[in-house]
Amino acid sequence: VQLQASGGGLVQAGGSLRLSCAASGRTFSNYHMGWFRQAPGKEREFVATIHRSGGSTDYADFVKGRFTISRDNAKNTVYLQMNSLKSEDTAVYYCAAKIGSYGSSWSSYHYWGQGTQVTVSS
Repeated sequence: VQLQASGGGLVQAGGSLRLSCAASGRTFSNYHMGWFRQAPGKEREFVATIHRSGGSTDYADFVKGRFTISRDNAKNTVYLQMNSLKSEDTAVYYCAAKIGSYGSSWSSYHYWGQGTQVTVSS
């Protein structure tokens, strides 16, 4: 499956952005989807994941209550709504897809998009 992330940009602290990730090539509903991020000089880290059915989600503690992951299987797209953004949310955000078990470990994801830059100014 091919993944194309979009929606990043520059926003002030406290603002919002919505990231999108469009999938093509395979049956989207077969894949659990995740968002990860990587800031300069830091390890890639888990942000959020959603079950292939859309019926279950999981979040990193540092985004709970601020970010919401969702998917539209009819549009082959997964979203990440980011509210109350902080400067520490600045990173390149990646969407990823996996088959098999549902989980948050980035190493278990099989397919990755190219990343979209999110910059939060304080």
